[in-house]
Amino acid sequence: AEAPGGGQIDWGCAEALAIGSLVLEGIPVRLSGQDSGRGTFSHRHAVLHDIETGTEHVPLDRVRDGQAHFLVLDSMLSENAVLGFEFGMSLADPHRLVVWEAQFGDFANGAQVIIDQFIASSESKWQRMSGLVMLLPHGYEGQGPEHSSARPERFLQLCAENNLQVCNLTTPAQYFHALRRQMHRTFRKPLVIMSPKSLLRHKLAVSALCDLTQGTFQTVIDDIAVGGAPEAGVTIERANVKRLLFCSGKIYYALLAGRRERGLDSVAIVRVEQLYPFPGKELEAVLAAYPNARQVYWVQEEPWNMGAWHTMYRRLRRVAAEESMLTYVGRPEAASPAQGSFKLHQAEEAELVNRALAR
Repeated sequence: AEAPGGGQIDWGCAEALAIGSLVLEGIPVRLSGQDSGRGTFSHRHAVLHDIETGTEHVPLDRVRDGQAHFLVLDSMLSENAVLGFEFGMSLADPHRLVVWEAQFGDFANGAQVIIDQFIASSESKWQRMSGLVMLLPHGYEGQGPEHSSARPERFLQLCAENNLQVCNLTTPAQYFHALRRQMHRTFRKPLVIMSPKSLLRHKLAVSALCDLTQGTFQTVIDDIAVGGAPEAGVTIERANVKRLLFCSGKIYYALLAGRRERGLDSVAIVRVEQLYPFPGKELEAVLAAYPNARQVYWVQEEPWNMGAWHTMYRRLRRVAAEESMLTYVGRPEAASPAQGSFKLHQAEEAELVNRALAR
C-alpha cells in the first residue's frame, strides 16, 4: 500500500532527492568513499557506465543547465588520507556539501587521528568551522566484528561545547532533512551519521513524499502507535503507558515488530534521532506526555560498554523524574563489538527484544 502523501521513498531515493535539490539551488555537492559511486550496498547507483565505451554518466550532475556540480569519487583504501583531504575541502569551501562515506562504519578507526585532531576539535582550537558529513554504515546484522559498529561511543565521548552532530536516523525523510540543513544553516558543524545497511531496503523504513516536501528534521520521534499508524499494529493511549523505550537507529524496527507480535499497548517506543547535541527539551516533553511511565529503558544493539548508553544515561537522568527507573537493555559488555556467529547474533537480538518488552 502506498504511504499517504505521495508514494514510498526509500533511503537511496531520499539521498538522491536531497543532493538533486541542493545542486538545483546552486549548492555543489562532493561525495567520496571507497565504493561511493554505486554505494557499498548497491543502493545509490550515482554513476552509470556505458557498457560499450566505458563512459561514465552522473545523472544528478546533469539535471538541468546552470545547476551546481555534483562530484562522486571512488577513493583509495586509506581512510586517514581521504578523510583528511575531505576535511580540508570542507574548510576551503563552506558553501559546498562535502560528504565522506566509509565502506563500513567500523573502518573509521583507520582515520581516528583526523577525527580526534581536526574534526572534533578544530573549531575550539583554531576557530575553523567545518560542515563535513561522515556517513558511517552501522547496525548489527550478523556480519561480524568489523562490519557492525561505527563506534558511536567514541564520537559521543568527543562531544562537548556543541562541536559535533551525531545522529542515528530511522527514516529516509530524516536523512533528507539532515543533509539539507547542513547547508541551509548559517553556521557549519561536522555531522556524523550512523547510516543504515538493512534499513536501505526495509519495507517499513520508507517515507511519504510529503514528509520530505512539508516536514522538517526531528531530533526525537514519538511513538507512531499514539496516532494509530497501521504499521504499529497497536494503538496506545499515553495515560496507559507504563514503560518508555528510548532507542536509536535500526533496533527500533526490531522493537516495533516485537511489540506488534505481542500486542502490547502499555509500552511506548520513542526514537532519539539526534544523540548530540542532546535534545533535552524534546525528551523532557516526551517524558511529560507519559505521566504513568515509571519504567524508562534505553535499548541498544551494542554491548553495554559501547554504544550510546553511558552518555544517554547521564543525560536522561537529568530530564527524567527522580522516581523513574532508568534501565539498560542491550548486549552484555564485550571486548569485541559484535559476534562472529550469525546464529549467536540472532539469539542475542531476540533476547534483548524480549527483555525490553517483558511484561
